[in-house]
Parts: sequence; C-alpha cells; structure tokens
Amino acid sequence: MSVTKQERGSPSLLYTPEERARRDATVWTLIQGLLAPLQFLVFLISLGLVLRYLMTGAGYEVATQSILAKTAFLYLIMITGAIWEKVVFGQYLFAPAFFWEDVFSFLVIALHTAYLWAVFSGAVGPIGQMWIALAAYAAYVVNAGQFIWKLRQARLQSEHANAALEVAA
Repeated sequence: MSVTKQERGSPSLLYTPEERARRDATVWTLIQGLLAPLQFLVFLISLGLVLRYLMTGAGYEVATQSILAKTAFLYLIMITGAIWEKVVFGQYLFAPAFFWEDVFSFLVIALHTAYLWAVFSGAVGPIGQMWIALAAYAAYVVNAGQFIWKLRQARLQSEHANAALEVAA
C-alpha cells in the first residue's frame, strides 16, 4: 500500500487525496493532536526540573519522575503514531511521507531508553543520568521540529487543494 512519489504526482505532495481522507477520518489523528502538546508540556516542566537539579543539586527524585513521565508519553505517542501511519499510509512505520521523522524518532527513543537503563541499572550516577536526559531532550526538540514542519506542509497542501476546488467550482 506504499505510495511512490510518482503516484503522488508531485515530490512535495505529503498526502494523496485518499490518504488525506483517511487522515481526516481516523480518531488516531485526534489522539496524536492531543498527545503531542501534552508531551511537549511534560517536556518543558521536566526540562526545568532537570536544569534545576543540575544547577542546584536539589530535586533529583522529582526530576527523575518527570523524565519517566516524559518517556512514557514518548512511548505512547510512538505506538499511537505507528497505528496512525498504518491507518493513513498502510504501514506501521517508515511511510515515505514520514520516513526521516520516523528514523529520527528512533534516535529519540534510543536516548530515552538509555536513560531508563542508566536509572534502573544504577550504572550511571545522577548527574550522568541528567545529561543523558538532556541529550534525549535535544533530540526530541529536533524531532518535534520535523513533525511541526510536516504539519505546516500538510496545512499548505490542504489550503492549495481547497483553493483548487474553489477555482474548479
């Protein structure tokens, strides 16, 4: 069910009309639309707590809990995002329209998972754990930017499609 760029008709076309219809009809689009800003809010709170710990040495437990909450959101949004891709594009991950976003998502997941390993194995001390979390957060910001850019592309594509329909009518 994978669609090639040639089938899309344009290398910059993010969705075919059929994919756009599936995207707009599925509840998974709403779920992603709710989870993404919630994850970002948890990220901002956690980032503040991590930086506070690194600057003052206070609040390790609350910073750790916030990173665990951020990681849980990440895993949840990855699972629901894979389901969304399956519904819209016919494959769970690495749909051509979101290939590089998915590739980078795996780096984000790997870094968050490395943090979990560091905490639960005790192999890395608290300061090292926080630096791993900051690396994971930096990757997350880049990945979030990728998805925001795709959201913008999708909006522009929809506006263009709607304008074309109005002209044709």
